[in-house]
Amino acid sequence: MQEEDIQQNRWRRSPRDPNSPRTSRRNRKKTKSSRDCHLERKEMRVRDLGLGYDSDEIVLFKYCVGTCHSARKNYDLALKALMDNGSISDKRVSSHPCCRPTRYETVSFMDTQTTWQTIRWLSAANCSCVG
Repeated sequence: MQEEDIQQNRWRRSPRDPNSPRTSRRNRKKTKSSRDCHLERKEMRVRDLGLGYDSDEIVLFKYCVGTCHSARKNYDLALKALMDNGSISDKRVSSHPCCRPTRYETVSFMDTQTTWQTIRWLSAANCSCVG
């Protein structure tokens, strides 16, 4: 009987923490690393954007941040090897994809002269590894 109890205890589940949310493996979201290419947001004064507009209005500026190491293709690997061994020495060549906007949003605001201004392609709407 003792061996039977040991076998049953081996297969018992540990009690679930009542404070933890219940999620199945199928419903769990894959969490992105904070280093992966993603969209971030920051509230900025229009004047601080450096585009020459005189306005104290606050706009939501969205921009792309992160790395694209997981998006490297054979081209990127070969180009890096050729740059490392001196076969290609041009400093302007990029041997890896970069995190860039793939879609943009238009931003509108009122300037100090009470005129509506609209800037196209100012804020990122979507980010992806490009190149």
